[in-house]
Amino acid sequence: MNPETREELRVHLEQRRRKLIEEGDLRAEPNRDEQSIRLDEDAQPLNEMNQAITSRRNQIRAQELKGIDVALRRLEEEPDEYGRCVECDEWIPLGRLKLMPWAQRCVPCQSDRGGPQRGYRRRHARDFVD
Repeated sequence: MNPETREELRVHLEQRRRKLIEEGDLRAEPNRDEQSIRLDEDAQPLNEMNQAITSRRNQIRAQELKGIDVALRRLEEEPDEYGRCVECDEWIPLGRLKLMPWAQRCVPCQSDRGGPQRGYRRRHARDFVD
């Protein structure tokens, strides 16, 4: 990878990092109406679902920030190794790095690890029936 491309990716990483920090964590809405102490039983499941979604999005954001920090450190400490897969030592395709400059693995190695949805299984209505 040439120095100009590395610099372009470094700038992209720093911009993305700055944007994530400025946005901050998403705020989960409280389960209670601030004017009443009672819980609205109809709204409770929706509030809990929204809190779970917000929490998961904040986790993903934190993981992305961590990946960006690792990529920036690698660009600074080992610029000639930036863009190499940490598992197979092959070059990560430039298209992948332009979309996800914090990627540490090529697609085949990431797929072998199960990706971000490891252990995920889509739920069906019959899963909730006794």
